[in-house]
Amino acid sequence: MEFTLDIELVRSVLRSEHASAVSDLSQRGALRAVRESLIRQDQRLLAAPDAESLACKPGCAWCCYFTVDVRAVEAFSILDFIEQRFTPDQKASVYAEIRANSRKFRALDESDRVTFNNKCPFLMKSECSIYAVRPQSCRNYHATDSAGCQQSFESPDDLDIDPEFAPGVFQVGGAHVEAFSAALTKLGYDTTAYELNSALNAALSEDGARDRFEARQSPFLSLVGDEVFPQYDDLGP
Repeated sequence: MEFTLDIELVRSVLRSEHASAVSDLSQRGALRAVRESLIRQDQRLLAAPDAESLACKPGCAWCCYFTVDVRAVEAFSILDFIEQRFTPDQKASVYAEIRANSRKFRALDESDRVTFNNKCPFLMKSECSIYAVRPQSCRNYHATDSAGCQQSFESPDDLDIDPEFAPGVFQVGGAHVEAFSAALTKLGYDTTAYELNSALNAALSEDGARDRFEARQSPFLSLVGDEVFPQYDDLGP
């Protein structure tokens, strides 16, 4: 999708979110900071100039089968939410699905992963069961016509499908995530992007993963992710 970059809008979000995130990370720690950042992200997305053009609505779940990347801080935040809100039976079911999904992704190479459809373990009755703490990448996946999302789901090998997005929402969301990532980097936290199920499984199974993250070390010894660099370096705060 082609669009004109709104430089002033992007710069404004970068400056504001970077300052807020650095303050929260320094004073409240990473887990509290990411929760506060998610709230600000939702507010910014709702206030985007073209937010009303979005087709996303409850019960539309085509994108809940696409591969999702998360940072370690998001994985730990999701697990805290599960422990606080899910029943023992729900936790057992979700954790079993996470382990099974992780095994599936472990068998895929990078090219296969891009075209692999797999139900998110948190998709329950066509709705997200961790909506309040869903990953930043999920928050930023918006379309103005769900037909493109359905087409991508039904033809995952067709990488030429280009769902229509709202440019304002897209830019606000992207700038917000990059600013929060830059703040994490500034304070020495891991900002590697990991596949959702693999990160959650490692966080559950690796002793000391959370302690390593808090100590500004690579948290997951069994995983290799993608290094994340701010998309808008030249516009940074």
